[in-house]
Amino acid sequence: MLSRPAQIDVLFVNWRDASHPEGGGSERYVHRIAERLAAAGLRVRLFCAAHDLAPAAETVRGVEVVRRGGRFTVYPQALRHVRRTRPALVVDVQNGLPFASPLVRRGPVVNLVHHVHREQWPIVFGRIGGAVGWWLESVVAPRLYRRSRYVTVSGATAAELATLGVAAERVTVVPNGVDPVPTVRAAPDPQPHLVVLGRLVPHKRVEHAIEVLARLRPRWPGLRLSVVGDGWWREELVAAAERLGVREHVEFHGFVDEQAKHESLARAWVHLCPSVKEGWGLVVTEAGGHRVPTVGYRSAGGLRESVVDGRTGVLVDDLEGMVAAVERLLADGETRRRMGEAAAGHAERFSWDASVRGFAGVLSAALRGSAGAVVEDVDLLAGLLEGVVGVDGGGDPGDRGDGETGAATHGDQNGDQGLHREARFRRSRRRPVTVDAAAKIHNTAPTQTPSATP
Repeated sequence: MLSRPAQIDVLFVNWRDASHPEGGGSERYVHRIAERLAAAGLRVRLFCAAHDLAPAAETVRGVEVVRRGGRFTVYPQALRHVRRTRPALVVDVQNGLPFASPLVRRGPVVNLVHHVHREQWPIVFGRIGGAVGWWLESVVAPRLYRRSRYVTVSGATAAELATLGVAAERVTVVPNGVDPVPTVRAAPDPQPHLVVLGRLVPHKRVEHAIEVLARLRPRWPGLRLSVVGDGWWREELVAAAERLGVREHVEFHGFVDEQAKHESLARAWVHLCPSVKEGWGLVVTEAGGHRVPTVGYRSAGGLRESVVDGRTGVLVDDLEGMVAAVERLLADGETRRRMGEAAAGHAERFSWDASVRGFAGVLSAALRGSAGAVVEDVDLLAGLLEGVVGVDGGGDPGDRGDGETGAATHGDQNGDQGLHREARFRRSRRRPVTVDAAAKIHNTAPTQTPSATP
């Protein structure tokens, strides 16, 4: 048994963790990857913002969680933590604003980007604040991480990163996994029931789901909508429901535990995902696990991969299209059932085990390629990471055998869920290496964007 040093092996820095009231799919992704790395024997820590529902420090399924600072002060706090603890590997989770860990360390930093926030910035911060935010994300961040490897969850985001100057060979697509569907007591409601799940913030555009309800209720008088999630935009949504005359038909569940979330999904006929942008859309596969098809916007980017249009759900171009698609599914029970079955089958293709293997491969490459890594750390940590990747053979990391490089897309899935082959990497003989601004939020159609910048 090798002696393990006290140093942190992998430090994730993120603005929130999964216990945060405004946490979502991005935070779930980080936790699942971190938990499995910890289970493989690595010492893993997550540094994130503090909140009232959790202590300042705790260990969650093997991951040390340290909470300091708030929405913006978490960034300087995280930099101090990176500099003070000197972990072997750092993963900066960039939700728009970069953590900028490369400024305070010479060792490897991996940048995890779920989606590019081009459309969200002006919605949340207005024209001037949004322009500053977009400059930080699109100009400053690519320079800060110019020597770093990137991970993202979809080919759509990989394509957008390329438009920001991030070389394709530095980007690896590691899709979301899917948790096993828990046993639920609920069954699909006898009356038509819609559900929308996520943070209640402007760019999630839950107003569109409420508008769909208001337009369809005259023809579907029993129709109801469940809104699962919480956030600072909640009162605006309640006001929208009142303004449209459907407040009594919308149930705002707030922040709920996993079991309650799955009970809500199981009662639904159709899941709506009206977001401006999704890197992947974990809620889509969660709904699919309950045989619930999704209707969402094609322009949202990652939904073009989590939703197989016409088979597991429907992608539309505007609010009118969303209303029409939902009505078709409500009226045609056979199509709804068939799409739900296909959605369940599609969701089963994705596993966290495959995702963590891909992520470990990226960490392996980052560790070996860093001039700032300590040799002793590389030997110990690389051995653990190789156990996660679990691939034998010879050759160099990133060698696809056919000369091709770049990020995998949805169509590349062959058992490894579309992981860039760089993630399935191999041993070295000398050293074991394992290591329009945005669409307006108030009931207007989203702007269609080119496929390279969805």
